[in-house]
Amino acid sequence: MKYLPSQLIYFFQNKTMRINLRKLIKFLAVIVFTITSYSVLFHFIMEYEGRQFSWITGFYWTLTVMSTLGFGDITFTSDLGRTFSMIVLLSGIVFLLIMLPFTFIRFFYAPWLESQAQSRTPRELPEGTENHIIVTNYEPIAISLITKLSQYDLHYVVAVQDTQTATELLEMNVKVVIGELDEPETYLKLRVEQAALVFVNNDDMLNTNIIATIREVAESVPIITIADAFDSIDILELAGATHVFQFTRMLGVTMAHHSLGVSAQANIVGALGGVYIAEAYAAHTPYEGKELIESGLREKTGVIVVGIWRRGVFEIPRPQTVIHPNSILLLAGSNEHFRKYDDFVGSSRAYKAPVVILGGGRVGEAAAETLEEIGIDYRVVEKNRKSIKDSNKYILGDAADIHALERAGISAESPAVLITTHDDDINIYLTIYCRELRPNIQIISRAIRDRNISKLYSVGADIVLSYASMGANKIINILKPDEILMLAEGLNVFKAQAPASLTGKTLSENQIRRKTGCNVIAIRSGESFNINPDPTVKLQNDDELILIGTAEAEKNFKDVFS
Repeated sequence: MKYLPSQLIYFFQNKTMRINLRKLIKFLAVIVFTITSYSVLFHFIMEYEGRQFSWITGFYWTLTVMSTLGFGDITFTSDLGRTFSMIVLLSGIVFLLIMLPFTFIRFFYAPWLESQAQSRTPRELPEGTENHIIVTNYEPIAISLITKLSQYDLHYVVAVQDTQTATELLEMNVKVVIGELDEPETYLKLRVEQAALVFVNNDDMLNTNIIATIREVAESVPIITIADAFDSIDILELAGATHVFQFTRMLGVTMAHHSLGVSAQANIVGALGGVYIAEAYAAHTPYEGKELIESGLREKTGVIVVGIWRRGVFEIPRPQTVIHPNSILLLAGSNEHFRKYDDFVGSSRAYKAPVVILGGGRVGEAAAETLEEIGIDYRVVEKNRKSIKDSNKYILGDAADIHALERAGISAESPAVLITTHDDDINIYLTIYCRELRPNIQIISRAIRDRNISKLYSVGADIVLSYASMGANKIINILKPDEILMLAEGLNVFKAQAPASLTGKTLSENQIRRKTGCNVIAIRSGESFNINPDPTVKLQNDDELILIGTAEAEKNFKDVFS
Protein backbone atom coordinates (compact mmCIF):
# COMPACT_ATOMS: atom_id res chain seq x y z
CA MET A 1 0.00 0.00 0.00
CA LYS A 2 2.89 2.38 0.60
CA TYR A 3 3.50 2.47 -3.18
CA LEU A 4 -0.12 3.28 -4.10
CA PRO A 5 0.11 7.10 -3.92
CA SER A 6 3.26 7.19 -6.06
CA GLN A 7 1.66 4.76 -8.54
CA LEU A 8 -1.47 6.92 -8.83
CA ILE A 9 0.60 10.09 -9.24
CA TYR A 10 2.68 8.52 -12.01
CA PHE A 11 -0.42 7.01 -13.66
CA PHE A 12 -2.41 10.23 -13.88
CA GLN A 13 0.49 12.63 -14.52
CA ASN A 14 1.97 10.66 -17.41
CA LYS A 15 0.79 12.06 -20.77
CA THR A 16 0.61 8.67 -22.49
CA MET A 17 -1.34 7.23 -19.58
CA ARG A 18 -3.90 10.05 -19.78
CA ILE A 19 -4.35 9.47 -23.53
CA ASN A 20 -4.86 5.73 -22.93
CA LEU A 21 -7.37 6.43 -20.18
CA ARG A 22 -9.39 8.72 -22.47
CA LYS A 23 -9.48 6.00 -25.15
CA LEU A 24 -10.70 3.46 -22.61
CA ILE A 25 -13.46 5.82 -21.40
CA LYS A 26 -14.61 6.41 -25.00
CA PHE A 27 -14.84 2.67 -25.61
CA LEU A 28 -16.79 2.13 -22.39
CA ALA A 29 -19.13 4.94 -23.44
CA VAL A 30 -19.77 3.12 -26.74
CA ILE A 31 -20.63 -0.06 -24.84
CA VAL A 32 -22.99 1.81 -22.48
CA PHE A 33 -24.69 3.46 -25.48
CA THR A 34 -25.06 0.08 -27.23
CA ILE A 35 -26.56 -1.59 -24.13
CA THR A 36 -28.97 1.31 -23.64
CA SER A 37 -30.04 1.23 -27.31
CA TYR A 38 -30.65 -2.53 -27.18
CA SER A 39 -32.72 -2.13 -23.98
CA VAL A 40 -34.92 0.50 -25.65
CA LEU A 41 -35.40 -1.69 -28.75
CA PHE A 42 -36.24 -4.63 -26.43
CA HIS A 43 -39.31 -2.71 -25.17
CA PHE A 44 -40.52 -1.78 -28.66
CA ILE A 45 -40.25 -5.37 -29.94
CA MET A 46 -41.93 -6.76 -26.80
CA GLU A 47 -44.82 -4.31 -27.28
CA TYR A 48 -44.99 -5.47 -30.91
CA GLU A 49 -45.48 -9.02 -29.55
CA GLY A 50 -48.10 -7.74 -27.09
CA ARG A 51 -46.02 -7.96 -23.90
CA GLN A 52 -44.69 -5.36 -21.52
CA PHE A 53 -41.67 -5.40 -19.17
CA SER A 54 -39.96 -2.88 -16.87
CA TRP A 55 -36.89 -0.90 -17.90
CA ILE A 56 -34.78 -2.90 -15.41
CA THR A 57 -35.93 -6.08 -17.14
CA GLY A 58 -34.80 -4.63 -20.50
CA PHE A 59 -31.29 -3.99 -19.21
CA TYR A 60 -31.29 -7.40 -17.52
CA TRP A 61 -32.22 -9.19 -20.78
CA THR A 62 -29.66 -7.19 -22.83
CA LEU A 63 -26.79 -8.00 -20.46
CA THR A 64 -27.61 -11.70 -20.20
CA VAL A 65 -27.76 -12.06 -23.99
CA MET A 66 -24.64 -9.95 -24.73
CA SER A 67 -22.61 -11.80 -22.09
CA THR A 68 -23.84 -15.16 -23.58
CA LEU A 69 -25.31 -16.25 -20.23
CA GLY A 70 -28.74 -16.67 -21.85
CA PHE A 71 -30.88 -17.75 -18.87
CA GLY A 72 -33.86 -18.26 -21.20
CA ASP A 73 -36.46 -16.86 -18.77
CA ILE A 74 -37.33 -14.06 -21.21
CA THR A 75 -37.51 -14.88 -24.94
CA PHE A 76 -39.02 -13.50 -28.11
CA THR A 77 -41.64 -15.46 -30.04
CA SER A 78 -41.56 -13.57 -33.36
CA ASP A 79 -38.96 -13.80 -36.12
CA LEU A 80 -38.22 -10.10 -35.65
CA GLY A 81 -37.48 -10.67 -31.96
CA ARG A 82 -35.32 -13.70 -32.62
CA THR A 83 -33.36 -11.82 -35.31
CA PHE A 84 -32.84 -8.99 -32.84
CA SER A 85 -31.67 -11.53 -30.22
CA MET A 86 -29.03 -12.89 -32.61
CA ILE A 87 -27.78 -9.37 -33.39
CA VAL A 88 -27.49 -8.61 -29.64
CA LEU A 89 -25.73 -11.94 -29.02
CA LEU A 90 -23.16 -11.48 -31.84
CA SER A 91 -22.44 -7.85 -30.92
CA GLY A 92 -22.02 -8.94 -27.28
CA ILE A 93 -19.45 -11.54 -28.31
CA VAL A 94 -17.50 -8.88 -30.21
CA PHE A 95 -17.81 -6.06 -27.66
CA LEU A 96 -17.74 -7.84 -24.29
CA LEU A 97 -15.79 -11.03 -24.93
CA ILE A 98 -13.21 -9.79 -27.45
CA MET A 99 -12.82 -6.01 -27.56
CA LEU A 100 -13.43 -5.19 -23.89
CA PRO A 101 -10.72 -7.49 -22.43
CA PHE A 102 -8.21 -6.40 -25.07
CA THR A 103 -9.00 -2.70 -24.61
CA PHE A 104 -8.95 -2.97 -20.81
CA ILE A 105 -5.54 -4.71 -20.82
CA ARG A 106 -4.08 -2.46 -23.52
CA PHE A 107 -5.21 0.89 -22.16
CA PHE A 108 -5.48 0.30 -18.41
CA TYR A 109 -4.06 -2.91 -16.94
CA ALA A 110 -0.72 -2.89 -18.81
CA PRO A 111 -0.13 0.84 -18.13
CA TRP A 112 -1.08 0.25 -14.49
CA LEU A 113 1.52 -2.52 -14.19
CA GLU A 114 4.06 -0.23 -15.84
CA SER A 115 3.21 2.55 -13.41
CA GLN A 116 3.77 0.11 -10.53
CA ALA A 117 7.21 -0.79 -11.88
CA GLN A 118 8.05 2.85 -12.61
CA SER A 119 7.04 3.99 -9.13
CA ARG A 120 9.14 1.28 -7.47
CA THR A 121 12.24 1.91 -9.59
CA PRO A 122 14.45 4.64 -8.13
CA ARG A 123 15.04 7.63 -10.37
CA GLU A 124 17.48 9.40 -8.11
CA LEU A 125 20.11 8.60 -5.49
CA PRO A 126 19.67 10.12 -2.04
CA GLU A 127 21.37 13.42 -1.31
CA GLY A 128 24.73 12.92 0.33
CA THR A 129 25.55 9.79 -1.68
CA GLU A 130 29.28 9.76 -2.40
CA ASN A 131 32.21 7.51 -3.31
CA HIS A 132 29.91 5.24 -5.30
CA ILE A 133 30.52 3.57 -8.66
CA ILE A 134 28.15 4.22 -11.56
CA VAL A 135 27.78 1.49 -14.19
CA THR A 136 25.94 2.17 -17.46
CA ASN A 137 25.26 -1.37 -18.70
CA TYR A 138 24.67 -4.76 -17.09
CA GLU A 139 26.95 -7.16 -19.00
CA PRO A 140 29.62 -9.77 -18.06
CA ILE A 141 32.29 -7.28 -16.92
CA ALA A 142 29.69 -5.36 -14.89
CA ILE A 143 28.43 -8.59 -13.30
CA SER A 144 31.95 -9.54 -12.23
CA LEU A 145 32.68 -5.98 -11.08
CA ILE A 146 29.52 -5.80 -8.95
CA THR A 147 30.47 -9.07 -7.24
CA LYS A 148 33.90 -7.69 -6.35
CA LEU A 149 32.50 -4.32 -5.24
CA SER A 150 30.05 -6.08 -2.93
CA GLN A 151 32.94 -8.09 -1.47
CA TYR A 152 34.65 -4.85 -0.39
CA ASP A 153 31.42 -3.09 0.68
CA LEU A 154 31.77 -0.52 -2.10
CA HIS A 155 28.51 1.08 -3.20
CA TYR A 156 27.42 0.98 -6.83
CA VAL A 157 24.42 1.70 -9.02
CA VAL A 158 23.51 0.53 -12.53
CA ALA A 159 21.86 3.14 -14.76
CA VAL A 160 19.25 1.67 -17.13
CA GLN A 161 16.92 3.28 -19.63
CA ASP A 162 13.84 1.02 -19.70
CA THR A 163 11.48 -0.12 -16.99
CA GLN A 164 11.50 -3.80 -17.91
CA THR A 165 15.28 -4.10 -17.53
CA ALA A 166 15.16 -2.14 -14.28
CA THR A 167 12.45 -4.43 -12.90
CA GLU A 168 14.39 -7.56 -13.86
CA LEU A 169 17.55 -6.25 -12.19
CA LEU A 170 15.67 -5.24 -9.05
CA GLU A 171 14.32 -8.78 -8.79
CA MET A 172 17.98 -9.96 -8.92
CA ASN A 173 18.83 -7.57 -6.03
CA VAL A 174 20.93 -5.37 -8.32
CA LYS A 175 20.88 -1.68 -7.35
CA VAL A 176 19.49 0.33 -10.27
CA VAL A 177 18.34 3.83 -11.14
CA ILE A 178 16.27 4.47 -14.26
CA GLY A 179 17.05 7.35 -16.59
CA GLU A 180 18.10 8.28 -20.11
CA LEU A 181 21.83 7.69 -20.55
CA ASP A 182 22.31 10.67 -22.85
CA GLU A 183 20.64 13.26 -20.59
CA PRO A 184 22.72 15.34 -18.14
CA GLU A 185 19.80 15.35 -15.69
CA THR A 186 20.22 11.59 -15.22
CA TYR A 187 23.80 11.97 -13.98
CA LEU A 188 22.91 14.87 -11.73
CA LYS A 189 20.37 12.57 -10.10
CA LEU A 190 23.08 9.89 -9.86
CA ARG A 191 25.26 12.37 -7.90
CA VAL A 192 28.01 11.90 -10.49
CA GLU A 193 30.12 14.74 -9.09
CA GLN A 194 30.46 12.84 -5.81
CA ALA A 195 31.04 9.43 -7.48
CA ALA A 196 34.32 7.59 -7.11
CA LEU A 197 34.22 6.36 -10.70
CA VAL A 198 31.95 5.87 -13.71
CA PHE A 199 32.24 2.70 -15.80
CA VAL A 200 30.87 3.29 -19.32
CA ASN A 201 30.51 -0.13 -20.95
CA ASN A 202 28.24 0.10 -23.98
CA ASP A 203 29.13 0.20 -27.69
CA ASP A 204 31.65 2.75 -28.96
CA MET A 205 29.07 5.22 -30.33
CA LEU A 206 26.91 5.23 -27.20
CA ASN A 207 30.00 5.32 -24.97
CA THR A 208 31.15 8.51 -26.70
CA ASN A 209 27.74 10.13 -26.20
CA ILE A 210 27.54 9.09 -22.53
CA ILE A 211 31.06 10.36 -21.74
CA ALA A 212 30.39 13.72 -23.42
CA THR A 213 27.12 13.99 -21.47
CA ILE A 214 28.83 13.26 -18.15
CA ARG A 215 31.52 15.86 -18.86
CA GLU A 216 28.80 18.50 -19.21
CA VAL A 217 27.99 18.14 -15.50
CA ALA A 218 31.16 16.64 -13.97
CA GLU A 219 34.61 17.61 -15.20
CA SER A 220 36.77 15.69 -12.74
CA VAL A 221 35.05 12.35 -12.04
CA PRO A 222 37.20 9.42 -13.32
CA ILE A 223 35.59 7.66 -16.30
CA ILE A 224 36.68 4.18 -17.38
CA THR A 225 35.35 2.93 -20.71
CA ILE A 226 35.89 0.10 -23.17
CA ALA A 227 36.58 0.35 -26.91
CA ASP A 228 35.68 -2.26 -29.49
CA ALA A 229 37.58 -0.68 -32.38
CA PHE A 230 41.16 0.55 -32.15
CA ASP A 231 40.21 3.82 -33.90
CA SER A 232 37.69 4.55 -31.14
CA ILE A 233 40.36 4.91 -28.45
CA ASP A 234 41.37 8.45 -29.45
CA ILE A 235 37.74 9.52 -29.93
CA LEU A 236 36.73 8.26 -26.48
CA GLU A 237 39.70 10.03 -24.90
CA LEU A 238 38.78 13.27 -26.70
CA ALA A 239 35.21 12.89 -25.41
CA GLY A 240 36.62 12.93 -21.86
CA ALA A 241 37.38 9.34 -20.82
CA THR A 242 40.08 8.98 -18.16
CA HIS A 243 40.98 5.39 -19.08
CA VAL A 244 40.12 3.54 -22.30
CA PHE A 245 40.69 -0.21 -22.48
CA GLN A 246 40.39 -2.78 -25.23
CA PHE A 247 39.80 -5.76 -22.98
CA THR A 248 39.41 -8.15 -25.90
CA ARG A 249 42.86 -7.18 -27.18
CA MET A 250 44.33 -7.33 -23.67
CA LEU A 251 42.90 -10.82 -23.33
CA GLY A 252 44.50 -11.97 -26.59
CA VAL A 253 47.88 -10.50 -25.64
CA THR A 254 47.73 -12.14 -22.21
CA MET A 255 46.83 -15.51 -23.69
CA ALA A 256 49.79 -15.27 -26.06
CA HIS A 257 52.20 -14.41 -23.26
CA HIS A 258 50.98 -17.43 -21.25
CA SER A 259 51.93 -19.82 -24.05
CA LEU A 260 54.75 -22.29 -23.54
CA GLY A 261 57.78 -21.35 -25.58
CA VAL A 262 57.25 -17.60 -25.18
CA SER A 263 59.32 -17.06 -22.03
CA ALA A 264 60.42 -18.95 -18.93
CA GLN A 265 61.22 -15.73 -17.12
CA ALA A 266 59.09 -14.01 -14.51
CA ASN A 267 56.24 -11.84 -15.74
CA ILE A 268 55.56 -9.02 -13.26
CA VAL A 269 51.79 -8.53 -13.02
CA GLY A 270 51.58 -5.84 -10.37
CA ALA A 271 52.98 -4.21 -7.27
CA LEU A 272 51.56 -3.29 -3.88
CA GLY A 273 53.31 -1.51 -1.08
CA GLY A 274 56.74 -1.82 -2.69
CA VAL A 275 56.39 -5.57 -3.27
CA TYR A 276 56.33 -6.85 -6.84
CA ILE A 277 54.18 -9.86 -7.76
CA ALA A 278 55.07 -11.98 -10.79
CA GLU A 279 53.91 -15.14 -12.55
CA ALA A 280 56.36 -17.83 -13.64
CA TYR A 281 55.81 -21.14 -15.42
CA ALA A 282 57.43 -24.28 -14.11
CA ALA A 283 57.67 -26.11 -17.44
CA HIS A 284 61.27 -26.65 -18.59
CA THR A 285 62.81 -24.81 -15.62
CA PRO A 286 65.55 -26.10 -13.31
CA TYR A 287 63.03 -26.67 -10.51
CA GLU A 288 60.37 -28.54 -12.55
CA GLY A 289 59.30 -31.74 -10.76
CA LYS A 290 61.10 -30.88 -7.52
CA GLU A 291 59.76 -30.17 -4.07
CA LEU A 292 59.77 -26.50 -3.17
CA ILE A 293 62.42 -27.02 -0.47
CA GLU A 294 64.70 -28.64 -3.08
CA SER A 295 64.22 -25.97 -5.74
CA GLY A 296 66.64 -23.47 -4.23
CA LEU A 297 64.54 -20.53 -5.43
CA ARG A 298 64.68 -18.56 -2.22
CA GLU A 299 68.40 -19.17 -1.61
CA LYS A 300 69.54 -18.52 -5.20
CA THR A 301 67.26 -15.66 -6.22
CA GLY A 302 65.65 -14.16 -3.12
CA VAL A 303 62.11 -14.50 -4.48
CA ILE A 304 59.44 -16.11 -2.36
CA VAL A 305 56.87 -18.51 -3.78
CA VAL A 306 53.63 -17.17 -2.32
CA GLY A 307 51.24 -19.37 -4.26
CA ILE A 308 50.92 -22.04 -6.89
CA TRP A 309 48.18 -22.27 -9.52
CA ARG A 310 47.54 -25.64 -11.10
CA ARG A 311 44.55 -25.98 -13.40
CA GLY A 312 42.49 -23.47 -11.50
CA VAL A 313 43.36 -24.66 -7.99
CA PHE A 314 45.29 -22.18 -5.85
CA GLU A 315 47.55 -23.61 -3.17
CA ILE A 316 49.57 -21.91 -0.46
CA PRO A 317 52.90 -23.71 -0.93
CA ARG A 318 54.63 -25.77 1.72
CA PRO A 319 58.24 -27.01 1.72
CA GLN A 320 57.13 -30.44 0.49
CA THR A 321 54.90 -29.09 -2.30
CA VAL A 322 55.87 -30.63 -5.64
CA ILE A 323 56.23 -28.19 -8.54
CA HIS A 324 54.49 -29.88 -11.48
CA PRO A 325 55.27 -28.98 -15.11
CA ASN A 326 51.89 -27.33 -15.63
CA SER A 327 52.11 -25.27 -12.43
CA ILE A 328 52.14 -21.47 -12.41
CA LEU A 329 54.15 -19.99 -9.57
CA LEU A 330 53.24 -16.67 -7.99
CA LEU A 331 56.41 -14.98 -6.83
CA ALA A 332 56.98 -11.98 -4.59
CA GLY A 333 60.12 -9.93 -4.39
CA SER A 334 61.99 -6.84 -5.52
CA ASN A 335 63.28 -5.92 -8.96
CA GLU A 336 66.71 -7.24 -8.00
CA HIS A 337 65.20 -10.56 -6.92
CA PHE A 338 63.49 -11.00 -10.27
CA ARG A 339 66.64 -10.18 -12.20
CA LYS A 340 68.36 -13.00 -10.33
CA TYR A 341 65.39 -15.28 -11.03
CA ASP A 342 65.58 -14.62 -14.79
CA ASP A 343 69.29 -15.45 -14.77
CA PHE A 344 68.55 -18.63 -12.81
CA VAL A 345 65.88 -20.07 -15.17
CA GLY A 346 67.55 -18.94 -18.39
CA SER A 347 65.75 -18.68 -21.73
CA SER A 348 62.68 -20.62 -22.78
CA ARG A 349 62.77 -23.86 -24.73
CA ALA A 350 62.30 -23.41 -28.47
CA TYR A 351 59.56 -25.42 -30.20
CA LYS A 352 59.59 -26.36 -33.87
CA ALA A 353 55.81 -26.77 -34.15
CA PRO A 354 53.60 -23.65 -34.05
CA VAL A 355 51.23 -22.48 -31.33
CA VAL A 356 47.67 -23.26 -32.49
CA ILE A 357 45.02 -20.54 -32.12
CA LEU A 358 41.38 -21.59 -32.45
CA GLY A 359 39.33 -18.60 -33.55
CA GLY A 360 40.43 -15.61 -35.60
CA GLY A 361 38.25 -12.95 -33.99
CA ARG A 362 39.56 -9.94 -32.10
CA VAL A 363 41.04 -12.04 -29.28
CA GLY A 364 42.62 -14.57 -31.63
CA GLU A 365 43.94 -11.82 -33.89
CA ALA A 366 45.53 -10.02 -30.92
CA ALA A 367 47.15 -13.28 -29.77
CA ALA A 368 48.50 -13.90 -33.26
CA GLU A 369 49.94 -10.39 -33.54
CA THR A 370 51.63 -10.77 -30.14
CA LEU A 371 53.22 -14.09 -31.08
CA GLU A 372 54.38 -12.53 -34.36
CA GLU A 373 56.08 -9.69 -32.47
CA ILE A 374 57.77 -12.12 -30.09
CA GLY A 375 58.93 -14.32 -32.95
CA ILE A 376 56.89 -17.42 -32.09
CA ASP A 377 55.40 -19.40 -34.97
CA TYR A 378 51.61 -19.85 -34.91
CA ARG A 379 48.63 -21.07 -36.92
CA VAL A 380 45.09 -19.70 -36.67
CA VAL A 381 42.09 -21.92 -37.42
CA GLU A 382 39.16 -19.79 -38.58
CA LYS A 383 35.99 -20.80 -40.44
CA ASN A 384 35.02 -17.31 -41.60
CA ARG A 385 36.77 -16.63 -44.91
CA LYS A 386 36.57 -12.85 -44.36
CA SER A 387 38.69 -13.16 -41.19
CA ILE A 388 41.62 -14.82 -42.98
CA LYS A 389 44.54 -12.38 -42.71
CA ASP A 390 47.43 -14.48 -44.06
CA SER A 391 47.04 -17.66 -46.09
CA ASN A 392 50.35 -18.96 -44.71
CA LYS A 393 49.38 -18.48 -41.06
CA TYR A 394 45.59 -18.92 -41.21
CA ILE A 395 43.83 -22.24 -41.82
CA LEU A 396 40.32 -22.00 -43.27
CA GLY A 397 38.18 -24.58 -41.50
CA ASP A 398 36.19 -25.56 -38.43
CA ALA A 399 38.13 -25.86 -35.17
CA ALA A 400 36.18 -29.06 -34.44
CA ASP A 401 37.42 -30.63 -37.70
CA ILE A 402 40.38 -32.94 -37.09
CA HIS A 403 41.75 -32.25 -40.58
CA ALA A 404 41.84 -28.47 -39.96
CA LEU A 405 43.60 -29.05 -36.63
CA GLU A 406 46.14 -31.37 -38.24
CA ARG A 407 46.90 -28.77 -40.91
CA ALA A 408 47.46 -26.29 -38.09
CA GLY A 409 49.99 -28.64 -36.49
CA ILE A 410 48.19 -29.82 -33.37
CA SER A 411 49.22 -33.43 -33.94
CA ALA A 412 52.90 -32.46 -34.08
CA GLU A 413 54.88 -31.06 -31.13
CA SER A 414 52.84 -27.89 -30.83
CA PRO A 415 53.46 -26.52 -27.32
CA ALA A 416 50.08 -24.86 -26.78
CA VAL A 417 46.60 -24.33 -28.14
CA LEU A 418 44.73 -21.08 -27.50
CA ILE A 419 40.93 -21.34 -27.56
CA THR A 420 39.61 -17.82 -28.21
CA THR A 421 36.01 -18.07 -29.46
CA HIS A 422 33.27 -15.82 -28.09
CA ASP A 423 31.12 -18.73 -26.92
CA ASP A 424 31.76 -20.59 -23.66
CA ASP A 425 29.87 -23.67 -24.87
CA ILE A 426 32.18 -23.95 -27.89
CA ASN A 427 35.24 -23.32 -25.72
CA ILE A 428 34.28 -26.15 -23.37
CA TYR A 429 33.71 -28.48 -26.32
CA LEU A 430 37.04 -27.59 -27.95
CA THR A 431 38.90 -27.98 -24.64
CA ILE A 432 37.63 -31.55 -24.26
CA TYR A 433 38.40 -32.28 -27.92
CA CYS A 434 41.97 -30.93 -27.81
CA ARG A 435 42.72 -32.67 -24.52
CA GLU A 436 41.63 -35.94 -26.09
CA LEU A 437 43.82 -35.35 -29.15
CA ARG A 438 46.92 -34.20 -27.23
CA PRO A 439 46.89 -35.20 -23.52
CA ASN A 440 50.11 -33.28 -22.80
CA ILE A 441 49.54 -30.08 -24.77
CA GLN A 442 49.09 -26.80 -22.89
CA ILE A 443 45.49 -25.60 -23.30
CA ILE A 444 44.73 -21.94 -22.65
CA SER A 445 41.04 -21.12 -22.94
CA ARG A 446 38.99 -17.99 -22.85
CA ALA A 447 35.87 -17.69 -20.65
CA ILE A 448 33.18 -15.09 -21.21
CA ARG A 449 31.36 -15.58 -17.93
CA ASP A 450 33.01 -16.29 -14.59
CA ARG A 451 30.66 -19.16 -13.83
CA ASN A 452 32.24 -21.19 -16.66
CA ILE A 453 35.83 -20.88 -15.42
CA SER A 454 35.62 -23.92 -13.14
CA LYS A 455 33.96 -25.95 -15.91
CA LEU A 456 36.80 -25.23 -18.32
CA TYR A 457 39.38 -26.27 -15.73
CA SER A 458 37.45 -29.43 -14.93
CA VAL A 459 37.43 -30.56 -18.58
CA GLY A 460 41.17 -30.13 -19.05
CA ALA A 461 42.21 -26.49 -19.53
CA ASP A 462 45.58 -25.59 -18.01
CA ILE A 463 44.90 -21.86 -17.90
CA VAL A 464 41.55 -20.08 -18.16
CA LEU A 465 41.48 -16.34 -18.67
CA SER A 466 38.17 -14.60 -18.08
CA TYR A 467 37.24 -11.54 -20.10
CA ALA A 468 34.87 -10.45 -17.33
CA SER A 469 37.33 -10.95 -14.47
CA MET A 470 40.17 -9.27 -16.35
CA GLY A 471 38.06 -6.16 -16.87
CA ALA A 472 36.70 -6.11 -13.33
CA ASN A 473 40.15 -6.63 -11.80
CA LYS A 474 41.58 -3.77 -13.86
CA ILE A 475 38.85 -1.42 -12.63
CA ILE A 476 39.29 -2.45 -8.96
CA ASN A 477 43.06 -1.97 -9.22
CA ILE A 478 42.49 1.56 -10.57
CA LEU A 479 39.82 2.30 -7.98
CA LYS A 480 41.94 1.22 -5.00
CA PRO A 481 45.53 1.25 -6.27
CA ASP A 482 47.23 1.30 -2.86
CA GLU A 483 45.00 -1.19 -1.07
CA ILE A 484 44.18 -4.13 -3.35
CA LEU A 485 45.93 -5.90 -6.20
CA MET A 486 43.68 -8.39 -7.94
CA LEU A 487 45.55 -11.04 -9.88
CA ALA A 488 43.94 -14.16 -11.34
CA GLU A 489 40.31 -15.15 -10.82
CA GLY A 490 39.59 -14.80 -7.10
CA LEU A 491 43.22 -14.21 -6.02
CA ASN A 492 44.12 -10.95 -4.30
CA VAL A 493 47.09 -9.20 -2.75
CA PHE A 494 45.91 -6.81 -0.05
CA LYS A 495 47.15 -4.65 2.80
CA ALA A 496 45.97 -4.74 6.38
CA GLN A 497 47.06 -2.97 9.53
CA ALA A 498 48.39 -5.48 12.04
CA PRO A 499 45.46 -6.22 14.38
CA ALA A 500 46.04 -5.67 18.08
CA SER A 501 45.50 -9.38 18.73
CA LEU A 502 48.54 -10.19 16.56
CA THR A 503 51.03 -7.63 17.86
CA GLY A 504 53.74 -8.73 20.22
CA LYS A 505 53.70 -12.26 18.77
CA THR A 506 55.72 -13.89 16.02
CA LEU A 507 54.23 -14.89 12.69
CA SER A 508 54.52 -18.57 13.61
CA GLU A 509 52.67 -17.95 16.90
CA ASN A 510 49.85 -16.06 15.15
CA GLN A 511 49.26 -18.92 12.65
CA ILE A 512 47.68 -16.57 10.11
CA ARG A 513 47.94 -19.07 7.25
CA ARG A 514 46.37 -21.91 9.22
CA LYS A 515 43.49 -19.77 10.52
CA THR A 516 42.63 -17.84 7.35
CA GLY A 517 44.40 -19.32 4.31
CA CYS A 518 46.29 -16.05 3.71
CA ASN A 519 50.06 -15.87 3.43
CA VAL A 520 52.08 -12.89 4.75
CA ILE A 521 54.48 -11.89 1.96
CA ALA A 522 55.84 -8.67 3.48
CA ILE A 523 55.73 -6.47 6.55
CA ARG A 524 56.01 -2.71 6.34
CA SER A 525 57.44 -0.98 9.41
CA GLY A 526 57.53 2.76 8.83
CA GLU A 527 59.45 3.24 5.57
CA SER A 528 61.20 -0.15 5.60
CA PHE A 529 59.96 -3.36 3.99
CA ASN A 530 60.63 -6.88 5.14
CA ILE A 531 59.88 -9.03 2.09
CA ASN A 532 59.49 -12.73 2.82
CA PRO A 533 59.65 -12.22 6.61
CA ASP A 534 61.08 -14.89 8.85
CA PRO A 535 58.46 -16.77 10.93
CA THR A 536 60.23 -15.60 14.09
CA VAL A 537 59.61 -11.91 13.33
CA LYS A 538 57.41 -10.24 15.95
CA LEU A 539 54.66 -7.89 14.82
CA GLN A 540 54.62 -4.36 16.19
CA ASN A 541 51.66 -2.01 16.74
CA ASP A 542 52.28 0.15 13.65
CA ASP A 543 53.18 -2.68 11.27
CA GLU A 544 51.32 -3.05 7.99
CA LEU A 545 50.88 -6.54 6.58
CA ILE A 546 50.87 -7.36 2.87
CA LEU A 547 49.06 -10.64 2.34
CA ILE A 548 48.02 -12.88 -0.53
CA GLY A 549 45.07 -15.24 -0.71
CA THR A 550 41.82 -16.06 -2.40
CA ALA A 551 38.79 -13.82 -1.97
CA GLU A 552 37.46 -16.30 0.59
CA ALA A 553 40.76 -16.29 2.49
CA GLU A 554 40.75 -12.48 2.57
CA LYS A 555 37.24 -12.54 4.00
CA ASN A 556 38.36 -15.08 6.59
CA PHE A 557 41.22 -12.78 7.63
CA LYS A 558 38.83 -9.87 8.13
CA ASP A 559 36.38 -12.05 10.05
CA VAL A 560 38.98 -13.72 12.30
CA PHE A 561 41.03 -10.60 13.05
CA SER A 562 38.38 -7.91 12.76
